[in-house]
This record gives sequence, structure tokens and C-alpha cells, in this order.
Amino acid sequence: MTPKNKIVIATGNKGKAAEFKSIFEKFGFEIQTLLDYPELDEIDETGDTFAENALLKAEGVSKALNTIVLADDSGLKVDALQGQPGIYSARFAGEEKNDAKNNAKLLGELSELPFEERTAHFHCTLALAAPDKESMTIEGELDGYILGVPRGQNGFGYDPLFYVSEKDKTLAELTHEEKNNISHRAIAVRNLEKVLENWINN
Repeated sequence: MTPKNKIVIATGNKGKAAEFKSIFEKFGFEIQTLLDYPELDEIDETGDTFAENALLKAEGVSKALNTIVLADDSGLKVDALQGQPGIYSARFAGEEKNDAKNNAKLLGELSELPFEERTAHFHCTLALAAPDKESMTIEGELDGYILGVPRGQNGFGYDPLFYVSEKDKTLAELTHEEKNNISHRAIAVRNLEKVLENWINN
């Protein structure tokens, strides 16, 4: 029997887990994360798309723990680079995750381009899996531009370079709360809320 009142967020990132917590609490779920299961092996993200990687995580953890699992895979897509760095966003400049090197490489790749051609999208795919259900994926995207110079002290990753025209700020210039309201993950979460109850009850 799958426990219906528990959901594991497939992340060790407390901030990310907190973003999801508020939605699932409305449905009476107890929330856990991978920090509650240190014995679990890390799942290799060998997919070619955000959806494949999110499903690999969600289904792998769900099978191991016999419970409902939410996983996400997200990254930056730059139109002038044919959607790169995409699923390799965290390791764009090499195997070790290094924000400064990733940002430097991105700036180098786009150095010749004018602002209007530096369109980009932060993408998030969420995957929900349970042992006795068909898995589901939901997407969210935030559109913006890549600046030539980083701005702002908040956020992480590509946030100081990602300019959101409606706010006239980069993601790193927004407060944590402002970013959480407009982020690709927030958009995906709102899309998830629309279909979550139906998925849980079917």
C-alpha cells in the first residue's frame, strides 16, 4: 500500500523543498526530502531532456521508497546557443559545478551579440511518480535576456545575468520572495496545482 499522506521531494536542497511544501500541505501531505533518506543512492541523470531526468529521479526514488515522489529538473536555455546549456546548465563549464565559470563561459559565447538577440528562458520540468500510478510531468518557463555584465547579489547560478524585462531587474536583484513569485519553478508549481488534486484522486 502506498502511503497517501506522504510525499518525498527528491532534493537535498532545503530552499527548493520549502518552495514545494506550501502546495502539498494544502492537501494534507507530510513532506520529506532526500535529507531524510541519506542511505539512498544518488540517481544518475542520464536523460537527454529535462523531462527524462525529472522522471528518472521521481520514478527511481518512488520505487525505492514506495511512496509519492516529486522531482524537478531545471536549467537555462539560450536561443542563440540553440537551447544550450539546457540540461547541462550546472556543468556548462566543466564537470564540477562552478557558477562563476559557467557565467564566464556563457558571457564568452554571447560576447558578439546585441542585447535583443540574447533571449533566454529558465525552464523547469516537475515529475510526479507513485508506485501505483502513471507518472506525470508539468513544465514552467520564465522568459528573459542575458546581460553582458552581472547585476545583483541575491540568487545563485545564472541569476545575476538573467534580466526580466517586466521587473527591469535581474533575478539576482529581486528579493527571495519576489523571485519565488515569478520563477520558472513557481510557474511550474502553479501549473501543477491545477492538476494535482485530480492526479492524487485517480
